[in-house]
Amino acid sequence: MTEQIRLLISRLAGGERLSRSEFQTLIEERDEESTALLRRHAVETRHRYFGRDVYIRGLVEVSSICKNDCYYCGIRASNRHAVRYRLDEDQILSCCDLGYELGLRTFVLQGGEDGYFTDERLCRLIERIKEAHPDCAITLSLGERSRESYALLKAAGADRYLLRHETADETHYAALHPAPLTLENRMRCLHDLRQLGYQVGCGFMVGSPGQTPWHLSKDLEFVSSFRPEMCGIGPFLPHHATPFASHSAGSADLTCYLLSILRLIYPPMLLPSTTALSTLCEDGREQGILSGANVVMPNLSPADVRAHYELYDGKKHSGAEAVCGLDELSRRMEAIGYRTVTARGDFNPHPQNEASNRQKG
Repeated sequence: MTEQIRLLISRLAGGERLSRSEFQTLIEERDEESTALLRRHAVETRHRYFGRDVYIRGLVEVSSICKNDCYYCGIRASNRHAVRYRLDEDQILSCCDLGYELGLRTFVLQGGEDGYFTDERLCRLIERIKEAHPDCAITLSLGERSRESYALLKAAGADRYLLRHETADETHYAALHPAPLTLENRMRCLHDLRQLGYQVGCGFMVGSPGQTPWHLSKDLEFVSSFRPEMCGIGPFLPHHATPFASHSAGSADLTCYLLSILRLIYPPMLLPSTTALSTLCEDGREQGILSGANVVMPNLSPADVRAHYELYDGKKHSGAEAVCGLDELSRRMEAIGYRTVTARGDFNPHPQNEASNRQKG
């Protein structure tokens, strides 16, 4: 590790914002020493904000139907061999009921851009979940919608919205998505969500086709300026029925390295250790937590549809990745010195000791 890298890490850990070129240098000159130093700073920082708590979110994958044809995605519209399903309102509510009985207090409703889920249907669904479980948070991850749609869903009771930006470079975005999908509209959605009062999550793939350290540095710069409440990153994993079927998977090590950087970029962010990371690497979930992440999202979807939400080949959907494996998940977190927490885990921009002092005051 050079003195320049040591200084960059010190500045980042001290709360300074780095430039795009400095982020690129951190990525290009990554080695074992810099990885270990970044990880140590990231873990110390997440302990100040979250202690050793790992928040559990109950994930409900509501539909594998999608109107879009993103080049990297297994449920893209042109994949004629994909098994399509759609959960109805009662099924989704039953999933949330099950999660609530297990102690979960945040539900993430995720799906392809399925036209069936109109504003009217989604608002009714959100209202029913809130009526049944008023102490719970609802996170939506349902793609690009109009500002008016986002406003209606917020008024109905939605608390958070996850919308990965995928890449902050316009040319790279166009290489991953067909027209008329654009980075401009994706960013419009993120800014609309922020202005409407959502807790907003963005994120990107690591190792996607055509990605370079320059592209990743632009992602880090965007996160640094946007300062989202949540940021989800995971390694690119190919799917056999996409144009990128033969592209190699992203790196778990680089993903964890970037998780450490993200933790230092904006310490109070909620950072998941993703299913893609644990799919790529058997202990990927643990490595993500040990790199600064603090959220996991086991699957609450009905067992008979989980395998059909196949965004990439080999996607894990059982064991500790499913809600029925909560005990296993807890044991695995305890084995690395952490504990799972089923509370809402709302975004809090203050370190735990500061929050405690304010409450005492």
